[in-house]
Amino acid sequence: MSLPLLAAIVLVALALGYRFYGGFVARQYGLDPGKKTPAHLQADGVDFVPTRPFYLFGQHFSAIAAAGPIVGPILACQQYGWLPCILWIGAGCVFIGAVHDFSALVASVRHDARSVAEVVKRHLGREAWLAILAFIWLALVYVLVAFADITAQTFVTGDSDTAALGFRFNRGGAVALAAVVYLGLAIVMGVVDRLWKPPLWLSTLIFVPLTVGAIWLGTQHSTLLLLSWKTWVILIMAYCFLASLSPMWLLLQPRGYLGGFVLYGTLIIGTIGIFSGQFDIQQPAFKGWGELENQKGATTLLFPFLFVTIACGACSGFHGLVCSGTTSKQIDAEPHCHPIGYGAMLLEAFVALIALATVMIVVPGGESAPGAMYAQGMGQFLALIIGEDNLMLAVTFGAMALSTFVFDTLDSGTRLGRYVLQELTGKHHSRTAAIVATAVTVGTPLAFLLTAEKNSYQKFWSLFGTSNQLLAAMTLLAVTVWLRRDGKRVWYTFVPMLVVLAVTVTSLVFQARALTSAKDWVGTVNGVVSLILLALASTLVFYGARAVRRPVAV
Repeated sequence: MSLPLLAAIVLVALALGYRFYGGFVARQYGLDPGKKTPAHLQADGVDFVPTRPFYLFGQHFSAIAAAGPIVGPILACQQYGWLPCILWIGAGCVFIGAVHDFSALVASVRHDARSVAEVVKRHLGREAWLAILAFIWLALVYVLVAFADITAQTFVTGDSDTAALGFRFNRGGAVALAAVVYLGLAIVMGVVDRLWKPPLWLSTLIFVPLTVGAIWLGTQHSTLLLLSWKTWVILIMAYCFLASLSPMWLLLQPRGYLGGFVLYGTLIIGTIGIFSGQFDIQQPAFKGWGELENQKGATTLLFPFLFVTIACGACSGFHGLVCSGTTSKQIDAEPHCHPIGYGAMLLEAFVALIALATVMIVVPGGESAPGAMYAQGMGQFLALIIGEDNLMLAVTFGAMALSTFVFDTLDSGTRLGRYVLQELTGKHHSRTAAIVATAVTVGTPLAFLLTAEKNSYQKFWSLFGTSNQLLAAMTLLAVTVWLRRDGKRVWYTFVPMLVVLAVTVTSLVFQARALTSAKDWVGTVNGVVSLILLALASTLVFYGARAVRRPVAV
């Protein structure tokens, strides 16, 4: 099968999924365009801000489309072949991932824009609420550690993800400068929009080309920001601290909007490359079922590790945190939940497909680290448009795009952690509580990174994907209980919950077994966290089953 034909089939399947299955789920929720949303009822100009759907879509999309749908599919293709990856990305996204995102967003909007944890507290009880808070914290720590590590690596000279490309300039420094300028542009755009309120088309016309210019500027001054990996880790987490406390209009909204255009750019470039680049599929469709134990002592069985390795490319619990933590506070009208919640996840599946294509066109045996493969593949696609003479700029764009995706998730993840802790203490509007909660949220992954080795994320990618998807199962459990107690249909959330639960629990059992053979403290921590996640999931399932039988309080 040719690459263009395969991509066309996937795109048609995603479009049909949005139109028919997404439409079906939307009808079950009875979205009301005349009902005031929390963004209007609790508008404060900081967290609760009614936002135009196109603007919010870009912000939401850039927040959820991080390294997961890029690194995960590349790693999975290298291990299992492209066919099982395609099947899980397509079917998993339409019937599970997009339903999860859509449902989490609607549930939050219908519960005063409260988080997933608060929805659990209302319908499953206080004990379940405490369990889900602990679960969310563990999942967020793994998200922040993994993505901060990946981002810092793209900024460092001699990083293994970039050195193999062989350009005679410092691409890590180029990407770092481009990213810093990009964040600065977002702040300027936020201030301009706040003070002078220009039409959106004018801001777009000015700041989107400037974002592209930031990439060019990075290539021209690639040695300006040459810092160590640990220094970048500290600076990135300091940025997360400040970004989490800043008003949404100052950074999160404009950064998300501009980041959305970077994402749109990669989609357009990837589409052109796939359909007009005449690249052949070089990788085998299927490489085997994996091993119970490989030479490194790790379990690599296709079930369940294919699913958790691809992670966000098909289903992500982190998306539910974004939906219920930031996006629900900005929904202008209930019908916007369909394109933003369900539609953005389908678009992320296409991001995963493009990432998969960058490894599918590589001759077997020539694979390298996922970041380098993605940057090189996107560079080849972009060079079709701007010419081979500009390959350096094209590959820098690919690396910049990856860092942009990750950066956008880091500050959103920190803000979500702040929200969770503020809900736990009941101090939703206390500035002091916000500062303390942010410091704790940033400090935990920072301590982990400063005591771990570079590239440590590779040692717990499976646990990151497992905790992430198990969180999605727990979110679907809470939504199912809410719907059931409301007298509504539940099979479209209940069945996906069972599937993801079976995958993730099996994965945790395998990873917990590795505790006895752990060779370093990272492996020991992974084993212990696996046991904790199993205990928390069991607690939530117990209280969920009990809540279904409990009468609804009047």
